[in-house]
Amino acid sequence: MSSVSIYLNFSTQTEEAFLFYKEVFKSEFKGSISRFGDMPPQEGMPPLSDEQKKGIMHVELPILGGFSLMGTDAPEHMGFNVTMGNNVHINLMPDTRVETKRLFGELSEGGEVTMELQEMFWGDFFGSCVDKFGVQWMFNCSEKQ
Repeated sequence: MSSVSIYLNFSTQTEEAFLFYKEVFKSEFKGSISRFGDMPPQEGMPPLSDEQKKGIMHVELPILGGFSLMGTDAPEHMGFNVTMGNNVHINLMPDTRVETKRLFGELSEGGEVTMELQEMFWGDFFGSCVDKFGVQWMFNCSEKQ
């Protein structure tokens, strides 16, 4: 079923922030917290230090009315530059790849593709863009080809 969530990026405070939100919303994480140390080595990326492996790759917390907050650490050593205003994405999870491609194409027109739609190691079809108004969008489709 299609859904929408807000995706929050923090330089290194994701775990602290989401433990706080968990208490505020009296909720439990959906699935487990994924850490950078859980992902397979990426081509062209240097090995992570033990401290870097502890960083949050993904976390999801249901909050109200079927709505979720999701988040990740986006540290500078991985090429990110998180500042207030560029740390929030609207995350769309369409039911089909056809709808994912349509939405991606229309929202990125006149804007900037930050990551082309592609197969990801977690098994989904993923990409991101910034629309012509500066709004950041992420797309994650679980439909298999």
